[in-house]
Amino acid sequence: LGGPLGAAQASKATDYMELPQPVRYEELQKECLMSLRPETFEGMRFDFTKPLNQSFSLSHSLQMGHAEMPTQNPNQIVKVPVSSYEFGANLIGAKGMMIGRMLTDGRMSGRVKYDLNEALSVKVQAQLAEEKQYSQTMFDLDVKGLDWNGQLKMGNNQFVGLNYFQSVTNNLALGGEAFWLGSQRKSGVGFAMRHQGDPGIATCQVATTGLLSATYHHKVSDKVYLASELMWNWNAREASAAFGYDYILRQCRLRGRVDSQGVITAYLEERLNVGVNFVLSAELDHYRKDYRFGFGMTVGME
Repeated sequence: LGGPLGAAQASKATDYMELPQPVRYEELQKECLMSLRPETFEGMRFDFTKPLNQSFSLSHSLQMGHAEMPTQNPNQIVKVPVSSYEFGANLIGAKGMMIGRMLTDGRMSGRVKYDLNEALSVKVQAQLAEEKQYSQTMFDLDVKGLDWNGQLKMGNNQFVGLNYFQSVTNNLALGGEAFWLGSQRKSGVGFAMRHQGDPGIATCQVATTGLLSATYHHKVSDKVYLASELMWNWNAREASAAFGYDYILRQCRLRGRVDSQGVITAYLEERLNVGVNFVLSAELDHYRKDYRFGFGMTVGME
């Protein structure tokens, strides 16, 4: 075909030798999670980050509020007052980073990432706690090709995982994952797809563990984003849905969600000055009569 119509069709043709690099399998739903998973909290929180040079910084975090205690009746809510202080150190370079955290309750966590080259990178994550069941270690090896990426994961409790994600067109990527948990003699296989167009991103995941997840992220404008999610557990015969929003204004950012359980969530970040943000958090669960409100301040670079 000649003329403008033929040129337009040719521009839409897929060049299978020049497919784009897909997102990592773990980041399949990263756009939706910004709207559907705001970091809500209860009580007061103060975060302070002090950079000592271009690569090294220290962080301090203080939080006071309430923690929900488990009970035999899921509809009964018991809260106890808690407080915690967290000290952190961050070293970020051109090829890697090291991040460490220490809490007043004795827990320690660390994360190390290093890029061996443009195609290979390694990550190590560890958490130490007084209770043995809360201590864990995870080692990741990430491999990146021209139009695909993969990851090998190994952790404690004899955990081994593997995932692979491949671009099949300019907009569509397909992949899968598998894991083996030797301590519990459990295994699972999952498959995923991601379609990224303009202005929407659709994803779908299904796993042999009984979970089906589908999300859609829509860009209304440069400052307004909408997201939706559907989750179905066919083993438990349970399903849930959620709708989220993300508004980025000149001086603030507002995120929130409403789900099929009747839980309403909102998270507001107001920029007071350069490096100073005021935070408001709210979560309303009318069915369980559980209402959580929080406010905080963030000072310094993230």
